[in-house]
Amino acid sequence: MTTDVARAKERVRAFLESERAGLVELSHDLHAHPETAFEEHHAVERLAGSLGAHGLEVREGICDLPTAFSARAGSGPLVVAICAEYDALPGVGHACGHNIIAASALGATLALAEVADEMGLTVEVLGTPAEEGGGGKVLMLERGAFDDAHLAMMVHPWPEDRLEAQCLAVSHFDVHFEGKEAHASAAPYQGINAGDAMIVAEVALGLLRQQFRPGDQAHGVILEGGKAANIIPAQVTGRFMCRARTIEDLEVLEPRVRRCFGAGALASGATVRFEELSPPYTHMVMDPELVAAYRRNAEALGRSFAADDAGAPPPTASTDMANVSLRVPTIHPWIGIDAKGAVNHQREFAAACATPSADAALFDGALAMAWTAIDAASSDGLRERLLAGR
Repeated sequence: MTTDVARAKERVRAFLESERAGLVELSHDLHAHPETAFEEHHAVERLAGSLGAHGLEVREGICDLPTAFSARAGSGPLVVAICAEYDALPGVGHACGHNIIAASALGATLALAEVADEMGLTVEVLGTPAEEGGGGKVLMLERGAFDDAHLAMMVHPWPEDRLEAQCLAVSHFDVHFEGKEAHASAAPYQGINAGDAMIVAEVALGLLRQQFRPGDQAHGVILEGGKAANIIPAQVTGRFMCRARTIEDLEVLEPRVRRCFGAGALASGATVRFEELSPPYTHMVMDPELVAAYRRNAEALGRSFAADDAGAPPPTASTDMANVSLRVPTIHPWIGIDAKGAVNHQREFAAACATPSADAALFDGALAMAWTAIDAASSDGLRERLLAGR
């Protein structure tokens, strides 16, 4: 490591140490005020306020998304996009730790701003709403937010440190069955039972799973299933997801799943309508050289990737960061917190995301990302490849 790079890394560490308390407070504040997809107004206000207080100009409402934003520092040719997620899950709050993601992205951005020009960097934080089903990054990607980025990065909480996940392509949609109400005892024959349509569809889907290929998944919940036991339900709505190993596999799976809902409509006499909730998320392709740089930096902070080295099965998940990875060299490592045996999307994991272990992950994630960006800027071969768009 050259003296200049070592000095830049130490400056970044010192800056983050000076900002640690404020970043932790921000993380805990977002945790205490969970907001779901496209409703993250408090989170944007806090993040934009902190960026502005540090002298960065914030552009809110970018890409025609009210809760998306961007801010830049530095004027170097190598553009690093750091993605901040901050939406929560319905009912369980920040059970995926997006409060940690947002605070670590903010910390990495502000730290890199201290050394960006001398390292030939431009650092941009992108506030990306609605990862939990709304596809904020996909919409921003389509609308140009990543057009001049040479690399993109974020870290995501998980019960242990992992370099990569098995990132499945996914589609999100609602299914609406429409039938006809009737008295369930006096004249059920005059009704068309939308609930029966959903039951038939769920049974068909359960049978179809026997023929799923490895990696194929389908799951959902009933959002509306009727109002009273003595009324034949005329409207029933479910929310479903299809997942597959690649976007190409998803394009094969989803029509098969939708035919199950069509079978329910056919058998019951109801009509069926599908409502897309977001663009499809793709599979992810991480940049191996950037992953290796992140690993070196995370290990220098005391992080361990023993599970990766032992060949343990990777986490299985889906994210709209995957779409970015097919266009821009990307990393999306998982940073471990002590979740006491809980996993993401459980209430117990939400509780773990505002603890000293989570606060340590916030700091380590921010510093490891910042150091990785410095390595990308200072490694001639890697820098040239990224600038060439490869």
